[in-house]
Amino acid sequence: MQEEIKVLVVQALLEEYTPTPLPGARVEHVYTGVGKVNAAFRLARAVERVKPDFVVNVGTAGTLCHRVGDIVLCTHFADRDLRVLDELGVTWQQHTDSAVSRFPWEWGLPTEGWCNTGDSFVTDAAGVEGDVVDMEAYAEAQVCNELGIPFLSVKYVTDIIGQNSVKHWEDKLADARRGLSAYFEKIRLR
Repeated sequence: MQEEIKVLVVQALLEEYTPTPLPGARVEHVYTGVGKVNAAFRLARAVERVKPDFVVNVGTAGTLCHRVGDIVLCTHFADRDLRVLDELGVTWQQHTDSAVSRFPWEWGLPTEGWCNTGDSFVTDAAGVEGDVVDMEAYAEAQVCNELGIPFLSVKYVTDIIGQNSVKHWEDKLADARRGLSAYFEKIRLR
């Protein structure tokens, strides 16, 4: 008999909760709170408790290059707060694309997205790079890389950066839950 796959779904806020049925898996959710420190601490504790085979971050994000309602699968993570220290040799990027190949599901979308993470809610487009912007995924990717757990981030675009982002995010939470739920209903085993 095949052993059940354990998946830990990590989200920043309960308001972002989305059912995430993954065929053949037992799914548990953890809410980290906002920001990289909360995300790293609470994810590490949850990993210790659950001992998952895979971790999937599911949440909302802003963007400059996609449309509201798009879903972006990220395997490249950058810490915009640490990028300024690149010349000093400080690591500010994480890549999980090679680990994603170990996931047993067909995601139906490219897994090449770039998530720009930092401890501020971005409302100005100046200097923003990547497909989507959030406040937790880089830290979660780092925890998973350190622990050898495959990690993927699934982001629903709620707002275009610089266009009333805070208000759009609040208004789009229900849309995000519906869109992500519909997306996860289509996920199938390979």
